[in-house]
Amino acid sequence: VGGGWGQAFDPKKAEEILHTAFDQGINFIDTADVYDGGLSEAAVGRAVKERTEKIYVATKCGRRIQPHSNEGYTPERLRKHVEDSLRNTGLDRLDLIQLHCPPGEVYHRDEIFGLFEDLKAEGKIAEMGVSVERINEAMTAMKYDIVSTVQIIFNLFRQRPAELLFSHVEVNHIGLIIRVPLASGLLSGKITHQTTFSKDDHRHFNREGKAFDKGETFSGVPLERAFPAIEELQKVLGEPLAAMALKW
Repeated sequence: VGGGWGQAFDPKKAEEILHTAFDQGINFIDTADVYDGGLSEAAVGRAVKERTEKIYVATKCGRRIQPHSNEGYTPERLRKHVEDSLRNTGLDRLDLIQLHCPPGEVYHRDEIFGLFEDLKAEGKIAEMGVSVERINEAMTAMKYDIVSTVQIIFNLFRQRPAELLFSHVEVNHIGLIIRVPLASGLLSGKITHQTTFSKDDHRHFNREGKAFDKGETFSGVPLERAFPAIEELQKVLGEPLAAMALKW
């Protein structure tokens, strides 16, 4: 629902997606303030308020800081971003706020994590977590008591977190949020050698990792290596690849 996939934001489509998800029993939505400049947060907030069941809303902050550097991260700036997200969603409290893949130095700064302790005490957030690029960043963040969740890339093509991180989050009772489960669509079974992407789609402009971490787009897998692997997976799994990848 918004955020760099090459199509203009469509509030009607967003509403359809969200309510379809809720109708199927999904009760957790992860968004971010930078997804279409707050339009995604607003769509989530509208949809959630139209439901009677409890829907948990997670969002993220930090990527609006430009240039995206350690020095740009201040408690004052992040507080404003959290309050902006509350306004965007129209919610009284965010169920989960996450640092959105900040520079590595930020994970060592007590005053940044102290801000979220304050925001929790003020009732503006229920929980705080981190969305990370690297396993060592997750390990560092988990040293802070306020951190209750870690979000990381994990899928059939990107299995390293299972070896190095999962046992640590289990021992520390940290929630785990998986992102890029379909490897930016590679594991959907719908992308082929002939597929093209619009210039505004990050799968077009960020394939080499110039815009953000190169391990994000397609989980860092070169396409010339991905397609033979996808063909093999489809033979072995024997059912729609997207469903199997998500189950896995």
